[in-house]
Amino acid sequence: MMLLLVWILNAVALLVVAYILPGITVASFGSALIAALVLGLLNAVVKPLLILLTLPLTVVTLGLFLFVLNALVFWLAGSILRGFQVDGFWWAVIGAIVYSIVSTALTGLLVS
Repeated sequence: MMLLLVWILNAVALLVVAYILPGITVASFGSALIAALVLGLLNAVVKPLLILLTLPLTVVTLGLFLFVLNALVFWLAGSILRGFQVDGFWWAVIGAIVYSIVSTALTGLLVS
C-alpha cells in the first residue's frame, strides 16, 4: 500500500515540476503515473550501472557528476515516453533537481 502511495506522490511531484518549469511537459495525470514508474525503473536498473561505469569521473568531480547522471536518466525517460517531454539537457538538470526535492518533500509528509 505504501509503495502505491509513493508512486502516486512521485507522479504528483512530476506534475509540479511540469507546472513550475516551462521546458518540461506532462500531458496528463496518467502520463505522469507512467513517467513516475519509468523513472523509478530507470533509477533502479540503469542508474547503478551508469554510476559504476563513471565512478572514476564521479570521484574526480567529488560527486558532482551524479547531477549529470540524474539529468541523463530524467532526459532518457522524457525521450522514450510520449506524454512526458524534456526539451533539453539543462531543463533535464533543473527538472531532476526540482523533482528530487518535491518528491522527497511529499514522501516526507507521508512518512511523518
